[in-house]
Amino acid sequence: MGSAAQRVFREFDTSKPNIARMNDYFLGGKDNFAADRRAADKLLAIAPELRTMATENRRFLGRAVRYIAEQGVRQFFDIGSGLPTRQNTHEVARAVVPGARVVYVDSDPVVISHGRAVLACDERTAVVEGDILHPEDLVADCHVRRIIDFDEPMAIMIFGALHFIPHSDDPFTSVAWLRDAIPASSYLALSHVVFDSRPEAARPIEEIYRDILGRPNANGSRTTDDVLRFFDGFELVDPGLVHVRRWRPDIQPSARAGEAVWAVGGVGRKI
Repeated sequence: MGSAAQRVFREFDTSKPNIARMNDYFLGGKDNFAADRRAADKLLAIAPELRTMATENRRFLGRAVRYIAEQGVRQFFDIGSGLPTRQNTHEVARAVVPGARVVYVDSDPVVISHGRAVLACDERTAVVEGDILHPEDLVADCHVRRIIDFDEPMAIMIFGALHFIPHSDDPFTSVAWLRDAIPASSYLALSHVVFDSRPEAARPIEEIYRDILGRPNANGSRTTDDVLRFFDGFELVDPGLVHVRRWRPDIQPSARAGEAVWAVGGVGRKI
C-alpha cells in the first residue's frame, strides 16, 4: 500500500474486511489489508470468476461513461463509486468532454477519505457522503449543487452497489425518486450481479457479504428481470440490459465468455 493510502486508512479498523478494499483487491490494487484479502479469497474459492467480474465491471463503466459523454452530457453523478482506481469516471468523461464535472458518492468512510485526498485539487469534482437510499439528501447537498446543475442533462452512474442493498430497503423507489429529480435526456447507467446462471453460488456468497455488512437477515439477490425494473421511465440504449461484457464491447466476446461474467448492465435515457 502506498504512503498516501496508509495515511488515509490509519484511522480505520483494518482488522475487519471492507467491501471497497476487497474490490480493490479483486482489481489487483494495493489499497487493501489482510482482513480484506482473507474475505475476498473466501469468495474466490466459491466463484473464482469474481476477479474477472470486477475487471469487466470497470471496463463496462468506462464504455458507458464514454458513450454518454459522446452524447454531449457534461456532468456525472457516480453513486457507490468505491475507491479511486484506474480509468475513473472523471478521467474517462474528460477524454471526451474536457470540462466534464463529476460527483462521487459513497457511504464508506474509507472511500470518502481516500477520494477526497486524491481529488483535493480538482475543482470540477466532489466526493460526498451518502447513498442511493437517501436521494433527497444527495440532491440537496451543497457540494453536489456546486458541481451539478439539475436543470441540465446529467448521468446517474450506479455500478456494483445495488446488489448489496436488500429488498427490504426498496432501492427501486430510491432510483425512481432520483429519476424524477433529473431532466429529460439524462441517463441512468448501472450494473448488478445476478445469479440466473449461478444459482448455487447465491447463498454462500450472500452469507459472506451479510456477515461483512452486519445484516444477517438481508437478501439482495435479484434476477435480470428484477434489475430491469430500475430502468422504468428510461429508454434502454441498444443492446439493452445484457451481461456487462456484451454492452458495446471493444472486442466481441464469444457466447460462453460473455455469460461467464454473471453481472448485467445497461444504459437508459430518460424519456
